Amino acid sequence: MSRMGDTGTSGTQGQGGFTEQAQQVSQNLRDLGSQVRDQAREKYNELSGQAQDYYQQGRQKALEVEEGLESYIQEKPLQAVLIAAGVGVLLGVLWKRH
Repeated sequence: MSRMGDTGTSGTQGQGGFTEQAQQVSQNLRDLGSQVRDQAREKYNELSGQAQDYYQQGRQKALEVEEGLESYIQEKPLQAVLIAAGVGVLLGVLWKRH
């Protein structure tokens, strides 16, 4: 009979220990989830900043090319028209093949 009493007592303690362990595991998972979320947010902010930098660099480069092209057209309008016509003919020939 004493065996039954011992088993019942350790079973009750086992349930309490199991509940505490389950709560601890649950808290650990919440903490881990928070860490993952924070790291993901940091990485997103970092990549977002890099994307904005690349966009600004590309925009600046496009503006420089546009200004250079405008300057070239103003300095040499006849050559610019002939080059544009040549490019148009070339694209027309290539387009016609497909």
